[in-house]
Amino acid sequence: MKRFMPLAWYRGNIMQQTVKASRARVWLNKLKTTFSKPQNAILLALGILLTFSTVAPMISIALDTVTVHVGSVDSHYTGLKEGYTLYNWVDLFTGKLAQTNLWTPLLNSVLLSVFSCFGAIFYGGLFAYLVTRTNMRCKKYLSSIFIFPYIMPQWTLAVIWQNLFDSNLVTGTSDGLLTALFGIRMPLWWCQGMFPSVMVLSLHYAPFAYILIGGIFRNMDANLEEAATIMGTPRLKIFARVTLPLVKPAVLSTVLLVFSSAMGSYPVPHYLNLTTLCTKYVQMGEKRAGEASILAVIMILFGVLILIVNQRTTSGRQSYTTVTGKSGQISKINLGKSGKYIIAVILVILTFFTSIFPIISFAFETFLPNPGDYSFLYTGDTSNLTTKWWLTSENVTENGMYGQKGILFNEAIWGAFKGTLIVAVCCALLAGTIGLLVGYCVSKNRRSKWAAYVNNMAFLPYLMPSLAVGVAFFVFGSSMGIFNTYLLLVLAGTVKYIPFASRSALSSMMQLSGEIEEAAIIQDIPWHKRMLNIIIPIQKSSIMSGYLLPFITCVRELTLFMLLCSQTKIITTMLDYFDEMGLYAFSSGINLILIVFILICNALINKLTGASLDKGIGGE
Repeated sequence: MKRFMPLAWYRGNIMQQTVKASRARVWLNKLKTTFSKPQNAILLALGILLTFSTVAPMISIALDTVTVHVGSVDSHYTGLKEGYTLYNWVDLFTGKLAQTNLWTPLLNSVLLSVFSCFGAIFYGGLFAYLVTRTNMRCKKYLSSIFIFPYIMPQWTLAVIWQNLFDSNLVTGTSDGLLTALFGIRMPLWWCQGMFPSVMVLSLHYAPFAYILIGGIFRNMDANLEEAATIMGTPRLKIFARVTLPLVKPAVLSTVLLVFSSAMGSYPVPHYLNLTTLCTKYVQMGEKRAGEASILAVIMILFGVLILIVNQRTTSGRQSYTTVTGKSGQISKINLGKSGKYIIAVILVILTFFTSIFPIISFAFETFLPNPGDYSFLYTGDTSNLTTKWWLTSENVTENGMYGQKGILFNEAIWGAFKGTLIVAVCCALLAGTIGLLVGYCVSKNRRSKWAAYVNNMAFLPYLMPSLAVGVAFFVFGSSMGIFNTYLLLVLAGTVKYIPFASRSALSSMMQLSGEIEEAAIIQDIPWHKRMLNIIIPIQKSSIMSGYLLPFITCVRELTLFMLLCSQTKIITTMLDYFDEMGLYAFSSGINLILIVFILICNALINKLTGASLDKGIGGE
């Protein structure tokens, strides 16, 4: 006999299935609606891409610290030929060479970074104050020339320091200009070590402080200081209690940027003989490959720490508003009739030696018959100069050039320069495009946690020391079989330089009202046409900077690429090769070519886009 269930049971069962079906459909509809917006789909793809490109090399280098390396000390002392071991960690932190291989380089790296921060902020901040808040003369010229040390390759001032102050008696190298012309021999602590390294990096990164702090000084409301003046507050107290607190955000930004950059600097400590984590990594080589990877992990941890500090200082911060609806007039400090000229002359002389003199010095070095032979200067005999380093067209006759042709006829040099341009163009196109998409998508999802994660992933490589990023990609590239290829160089450069484009794009996209794109959406205009015909043309100057900054930076990059390719692959590693060979005329010539090329590119950028690093501070 067939049993019939109650009608209520059928109704309840049908309703339950309908509810389940409707919940699934609601979820699918939400998912479909979310990804129907291009910025959400692109943001998801970018998050996955940046996670892989940033985290995968870090995982590779972390595994390398515990991997047994055949022919290395970990294999010798453990007796293992493969597998994993903690020997590298134990030996590096507690072994007999721990002081030499870890603690001294770590201390030097931290001290170098800290002192460079102080030096850059003091020099750059003081310069910004004089340009924006006083009646000093020659502001436009000084503002333009002050940023030259940052545009030039990092090692430029280190080499100039050597050319000026080295002496055979003190440093064991060829005599510099001061010794050759005047017989002045500076002490060893002045020529090599911590002091010159701090001075060079401070001068190199002072434009950071100038740009960041100068912008706040320029836009500061005069009423803030005038109110304190009316109350009878002394000028020095106004500066300490009103002016300095308002530039605190710029100071913190400068500290974070300079600290991370100085921590990852290799060329400056290398040229000036200071042992840091970067130079120690290179010195360890294959014999202590695992321990060297630990040094890179330590540098990466510093980058992560800096990112955390940056997040803490920029979120939930008290207000530092300096531009309001009130008077925007800037109160200028009167330096006096003679003071405004005296200070300007002092700065003109100082910037000459940091910006103009390097170009003259490198050009002059390429005409010396031998390094340090400045006899032409005190004899006036032009026969003591030579053009062989430029014009020798054959390498058969031994002319003290060690089988090399002159710079103008040297196929290896120009081949390396071509390689540099290939890498720079590819990095600029990839980093610029990815950075543009990151900036666009993050600006459209400002309150999204995933957008914040993608933004942090895009910015993290900039805060990580360049050598640490290079080491991570060296281990990753070696395991993938792409070592010494343009592909590996482009991958590393793209990841490292995405922050240039993403920050530039994000700032410009945040300025755009949502109504602009909404009007196009109402007209049913596709996303790619909205980007190409509306958004990009409006912010073309900022977006163009996002492509050009990676290009210029990549052209002068050494630290990031030096472990990823042979010394003849690109122009900066070839320069390092000539320095190791003692052919300083060739390295000086390459330095000169790089500086002139970068300055021409920078001038073209300013001409075509109107963009300038000092624009709005002391420039136009």
